[in-house]
Amino acid sequence: MSDSQIDKIAQIAERISAEQNRRTRQTHTINTLLQDRQQVLVTMCGLAELEAGDVPTQTVIDNLRTFNQRLVDYTARGHFEIYERIIDGKERRGNIKKVADRVYPAISETTQVFVEFNDKYDGADDPDSIVDLYRDLSTIGEAMAERIECEDMLLREISDQLESPSKFL
Repeated sequence: MSDSQIDKIAQIAERISAEQNRRTRQTHTINTLLQDRQQVLVTMCGLAELEAGDVPTQTVIDNLRTFNQRLVDYTARGHFEIYERIIDGKERRGNIKKVADRVYPAISETTQVFVEFNDKYDGADDPDSIVDLYRDLSTIGEAMAERIECEDMLLREISDQLESPSKFL
């Protein structure tokens, strides 16, 4: 076998390895995002349940802080690890770009709702600061439903692309 053939095989092996690493990272990112989302939903339901009981304000505030932190973490992970690549125009896979073009505006709107909620309740520390909490939590629930629907379409397309052989090898 000639040196040029060996070099070509080495280049192909390197591209395959890089592609496998990229796929592994993306799969991990998607799984982590879904875990974050699950934590947000569980925490949101727990916080919503407090409305029905005679619960001390501090308990509500402590649960609210936990919820806000999880909501921010989930939103940031989606933005910086999935959507930023799309926003920056770095996504080359056509099917993913098509789905992203369709769903990203709604995802962006939900991000704004989440940021506004976090800003409103970030410093909550007394009963007066949480007067509208459960009404606002209902708005968050609606935004989460919209985001999940859109996000799942995009994540499904990304996952489908990860399962198919790369066209770049």
